[in-house]
Amino acid sequence: MKHWFALSAIGRDRPGIVADLSELIYECDCNLEDSSMTILGGEFAVLLLLSGQSPDSDQRLSTACKRLEWEKRLTVFFRPLEEEPLRYGAGQDTLHYELLATGVDKAGIVARVARCLAEHGANIVQMHTTAQPEPGSGTVIYNMRITLDVPSLVDETTLRERLDHIADDL
Repeated sequence: MKHWFALSAIGRDRPGIVADLSELIYECDCNLEDSSMTILGGEFAVLLLLSGQSPDSDQRLSTACKRLEWEKRLTVFFRPLEEEPLRYGAGQDTLHYELLATGVDKAGIVARVARCLAEHGANIVQMHTTAQPEPGSGTVIYNMRITLDVPSLVDETTLRERLDHIADDL
């Protein structure tokens, strides 16, 4: 029987973190099913979806994660999943969109956009943001890219109008 697990880790970025994590997974007779990794402000962060066939996979992973925390100075969170995870976009009555926003950095951009999307039942699948000074003026420009699933019953025009209103306010 296949068992599923979520594992996240964060630590000071350095060469070898992915090797350490992938070796841990392999040594525990598990398979890396899906992953998302990034570096934010010098910290490496990863979220992994794993599967394992062994009845003691959870115990082996738990022990190995504790060892990795101690030896490699990573903060690791691991948890078994109760059922097989849904595959992105599989069997759902949703439309896939990408939202791009660029403008002068102001507090509340993500909060207001995310709340609007949630109120329309949209699911944020992935989000990437950056804030960088403009070369000439030094004005901080905020960039946001969101991949989202919107239920097909949501009126696209209404959602766009709400997002446009937020953009105008900001």
